[in-house]
Amino acid sequence: MLVAAAVCPCPPLLVPDVAAGAASELAAARAACTDALGVLAAARPDRLVVVGPAEQSGRGPHPEGTRGSFRGFGVDLDVRLGGNGDGDGRGDIGAASGRQLPTSLAVAAWLLERTGWSDAPIEGLGVGEPLEAERCIQTGRDIVARADRVALLVMGDASACRTLKAPGYLDERAAPFDAEVARALAAADVAAVKALDAELAYELKASGRAPWQVLAGAAEGAGLGGALLYEDAPYGVGYVVATWS
Repeated sequence: MLVAAAVCPCPPLLVPDVAAGAASELAAARAACTDALGVLAAARPDRLVVVGPAEQSGRGPHPEGTRGSFRGFGVDLDVRLGGNGDGDGRGDIGAASGRQLPTSLAVAAWLLERTGWSDAPIEGLGVGEPLEAERCIQTGRDIVARADRVALLVMGDASACRTLKAPGYLDERAAPFDAEVARALAAADVAAVKALDAELAYELKASGRAPWQVLAGAAEGAGLGGALLYEDAPYGVGYVVATWS
């Protein structure tokens, strides 16, 4: 059963070492993510599953201890998805897997390390943009069927088309799409998240669509309430932080 979820954006710029001189520009988003992780810890889950968008090589499961890196962004910074010195060997599996975390899960790993997460075992799941809504929803159902008390950390950005200088240039459909995403996540509106238009999300470069729909499947019947902690579009990309608990 899903007992709590946190929705966070996943730009590498969320990591101060990557943002460098611009780190202060995402300070509010960073603080909101910290608060959201606090909601997960307070729910006392048996397992934390981190879900985020991934390219082909990063899709699928990532065991606890899987390593990630921000070296591709010019920063000598490595992270690990949990499994840090707890002595039970869980992290050894991920460390020995030879896989690397996709960027979204590396950002999540950094957030979890920053807040000292030690409240439950962790596993990661990278999902790809082509994954259709129903498969995302079924994936969410499968995740929560594996433990009595599951929490989700759901990484993903809204549209990347909010301004002329945005990665996807300006698209007039972006602001209404992001507004509906923020409303649905703020209200823990499972039906609305399930109904997000996958094709439109793809056109607007909204990387969070598939992870959010995994959350919707996981949250079926859980009766959770939502809260919006942050919503803005720095750099022309929609970033949302929300909690379901």
